[in-house]
Amino acid sequence: MPFDDLRQWIAALDKAGELKRIQTEADPILEIAEITDRVSKGRDGKGAAGGPALLFENVKGHPGAKVLINQFGSEARMKLALGISSYDEVADRVRMFMDVKSPQGFLDKLKLLPLLTEAGKFFPRTVATGPCKEVVKRDNFSLLDFPVLQCWPKDGGRFITLPCVVTRSPKSGKRNIGMYRMQIYDERTTGMHWQRQKVAAEHARDRMRAAVEGKSAAVDIMARSSGGSVLAEGERPSGKMQVAVAIGTDPALTFSAIVPAPPDLEEYIVAGFLRGAPVDLVKCETVDLEVPASSEIVLEGHIHLEELRSEGPFGDHTGFYSLEDLYPVFHVSCVTHRKDAIYATTIVGKPPQEDAYMGKAVERLSVPLMKLAIPEVVDINLPVEGVFHNLMIVSIRKSYPGQARKVMNAIWSLGQAMFTKCVVVVDEDVDVQDLRDVVLKVLNHIDPERDIQFTLGPVDSLDHASRLPDYGSKMGIDATRKWASEGFTRPWPDEIVMDAKTKAQVDRKWKALAKELGIY
Repeated sequence: MPFDDLRQWIAALDKAGELKRIQTEADPILEIAEITDRVSKGRDGKGAAGGPALLFENVKGHPGAKVLINQFGSEARMKLALGISSYDEVADRVRMFMDVKSPQGFLDKLKLLPLLTEAGKFFPRTVATGPCKEVVKRDNFSLLDFPVLQCWPKDGGRFITLPCVVTRSPKSGKRNIGMYRMQIYDERTTGMHWQRQKVAAEHARDRMRAAVEGKSAAVDIMARSSGGSVLAEGERPSGKMQVAVAIGTDPALTFSAIVPAPPDLEEYIVAGFLRGAPVDLVKCETVDLEVPASSEIVLEGHIHLEELRSEGPFGDHTGFYSLEDLYPVFHVSCVTHRKDAIYATTIVGKPPQEDAYMGKAVERLSVPLMKLAIPEVVDINLPVEGVFHNLMIVSIRKSYPGQARKVMNAIWSLGQAMFTKCVVVVDEDVDVQDLRDVVLKVLNHIDPERDIQFTLGPVDSLDHASRLPDYGSKMGIDATRKWASEGFTRPWPDEIVMDAKTKAQVDRKWKALAKELGIY
């Protein structure tokens, strides 16, 4: 069953023994982050890395406020959030919808009806009102009334870190939900850290192009800023772009905001697919956008197309601070929220953190989509320590010479996968989830000069080592067995593997042997 809102989700976490309520006073400036970091890394003195979800109920400077953090911070909770026991369940559903063929006759059309009925549950529906409208503030509000965290000592200030940011394409009219950190500047303005490759940034650029229609050459000169653009003198675009931000949504919707969906597929539909039920939406008060009706907090406002402001530093999921840069400014015109709103947030930093488990879930759900584009792919692994854009290990069914290099280039052409700094391609018999097996095979199988290639292209904005912001080099490693048709004429040795008969014999004796060896 889907969770209708954050409160149902918290109740489910509580019931499952996955939530700890913290009564000790904790400061949203650094303290809550330090507590959560220790818990997420297993330094609470109990259990393994991941730790429980935390609900802080005594927040310094914010009487009565509650802060939820680490809600997705384990594989078990990530699966609970999606209502599954295995990621394969969702992957199989993805495959089922991708495998639909055009009906050839009446019987085929009848067989398609159950699938169409199921798909009908994915689409959002607009309702008259919802819990997020319990309190409406057009005046006399302050963003600082909410217990927004400062996570790390050198952060530029407090940051909203788990927002669902809603924008609309001026071309198609379709909505997008992205998750972009928001630095609090003052009571009514924040930074909007949408990197230049993100969909919301493209929505802003589309509006800029429309504002200077017929002067596309000027519009195409992009600034160093990830969110803005530089125009010729006297050609600054004027106008505003409407934005809404939902904080504290149901878990499937929050997760959908980080899923790399195609730009024309609304995340509200992705959430409906994951929930198996539509998302109820309400119209905003001051902007022409719709937000989840059950949100804990909604911020409404706009950005000025010509306005950029320094944002950061920010302690990021790379384990390093992302440096100051120019980004759009979000001006808040209205705040709506539930009574006794729960503030949902997260902390990022050196892994493992909560985002590691969210990222691994994205990885598992991305496999069938990647196989659709690159059929020879068997499996992928984005190791947590590679912070999801620094390293991808991919196994393939190799059928022709040079195929590993074809796969590398195909990966660099796929959406957010274009940022992958290092792609390592191995044969299908390598378990990419077993890093010991990967390291053994890769380092034994490569001749570095022959098997490593470099290319230039877009890189993640958080890559502090690239030669220029957003642009740098990437590396591909072909660690597959080399064929004669690839110019390798030496014999390729067999892997050392015990024969099945001997293994079976020892299996039968293993119980007695284990007792003698003291292995239990």
